[in-house]
Amino acid sequence: MRALIVSLLLVFVVTTFPTPVRAEPATGSVRNIGKSDPLRKPLLDGLRGPVEKDLGQSVQFVVSLLRVQGDWAFVIATPQTKTGQPIDYSRTHYAQALADGVFDGGIVFALLKSDQGVWLVKDFVIGPTDVAFLAWPDQHDAPAALFELPF
Repeated sequence: MRALIVSLLLVFVVTTFPTPVRAEPATGSVRNIGKSDPLRKPLLDGLRGPVEKDLGQSVQFVVSLLRVQGDWAFVIATPQTKTGQPIDYSRTHYAQALADGVFDGGIVFALLKSDQGVWLVKDFVIGPTDVAFLAWPDQHDAPAALFELPF
């Protein structure tokens, strides 16, 4: 009998005075993804297809920066051939930009978003001569902190 009264009292207190739950921000905090992080492979695999299509060849990445905030990821990486050789951009559609001096080093800047666990490229650029990702927070409604931007 006593157990029943305690149980009923507990139900009354829990339903009448709910405990406040501290909600995390929807996007969470920014975190760097290291080489051993299990998120690294699916992120880079999500980027690989669009970059390979753009360059017309298979690639692997040398990652300079890989950051995640919530469902968003920002990548700075240099693609190279599967054998670890530099990409010959003179054999890609970037050949003219390279010849004109408006292609800067073949670095990839990419924005990805997770859709039910699948990382999809929202935007990317290879070899820009300016800060190509500066507008991405506004264009894609992505968190500015992901890019370490002050606004």
